[in-house]
Amino acid sequence: MEENALDAARREIDTIDAEMAALFCRRMDAVRDVIAYKMAHGLPVLDASREEAVIAKNTARLPNDAHQEYYKDFIRYVMSLSRDFQRAARGADVVAYQGVEGAFSHIALNRLFSHIREKAYPTWAEVFDAVSRGDAAYGVLPFENSQAGDVSEVLDLCYAHPDIYVCDMYDLPVSQNLLGVPGAQLSDIRKVISHPQALQQSARFLQSLGLTSESALNTAAAAKAVREAGDKSVGAIASRETAQLYGLDVLAEHINTTETNTTRFIVISKTPNPAGDRFSLLFTVEHKAGMLARMMEAVGARGFNVVCIKSRPMVSVPWEYYFYTEIEGDLSAEASQELLKALSDVCKTVRVLGAFTRRKEEDTL
Repeated sequence: MEENALDAARREIDTIDAEMAALFCRRMDAVRDVIAYKMAHGLPVLDASREEAVIAKNTARLPNDAHQEYYKDFIRYVMSLSRDFQRAARGADVVAYQGVEGAFSHIALNRLFSHIREKAYPTWAEVFDAVSRGDAAYGVLPFENSQAGDVSEVLDLCYAHPDIYVCDMYDLPVSQNLLGVPGAQLSDIRKVISHPQALQQSARFLQSLGLTSESALNTAAAAKAVREAGDKSVGAIASRETAQLYGLDVLAEHINTTETNTTRFIVISKTPNPAGDRFSLLFTVEHKAGMLARMMEAVGARGFNVVCIKSRPMVSVPWEYYFYTEIEGDLSAEASQELLKALSDVCKTVRVLGAFTRRKEEDTL
């Protein structure tokens, strides 16, 4: 029987796949040597600048541009598997998050990590404690929402844990939905429960229907409570993934006030990244006129761009504040180190919170 074009193409793909399987094993065996070196020298699993260089180098090897974007995705995925392999080999494959399965922190965790063991904790403070103790290698926490603003408690926990670093940052588009028990209609809902930020993000929708609200620890916990109560008059605000997980119906989609609603998540670790395209600092200055301006002048004079700066009250010192700032630049560069030295002369205290390459959803899918 004569072989048709489809059979011939499939046979060629089978041959290539066999070669790729052998090459994949060779690559992972080489990764073992990388693991040994990094562990011996205290280096982190993720080296964002190295990964970008690998992507650029491999893409340049393509004979034409027809497959470039697909190949970039392929290389990124292979390197993500390499990171997972390194974490597992180190025994560093436990990732902590706050809440229950289906919460946005859990969704972000699964965008950022694969082949890991998840561990849920009731509070953000317990996630920090788990990482600090070594019970988890990483923690995933919400840091800021484009509509509702900072998650101030998480920022305060960063300040309170000098042994913890931010090693990754990820922007997750958030679509809030009104969920109800099977058979419920939108007209049945009288009360809505969810995390305070989800309620705030959906405030206009709730007000338009005259619905009362009640706070929950997180969106998934709210969905779980609604399912268990079985009351058609009570709804939850959460994601579509959470609706599927807890067997709830979506009664209204995309109820957040703005269509660009995005939550920024941080990944914390006890091991800092040496480099990235941004770094963040926690600092204090003398409570005197012009001291904050001197700090900003030191940054601007060296050509750095301040992405944001925020102040938070210091619990132990009434009416004084610490500051968080995020700066564009590679922390490992000589100019960045010179900046840190200059800031140590201007600031009362200054601490590197982390270096990272901020990622968006399309970078992880």
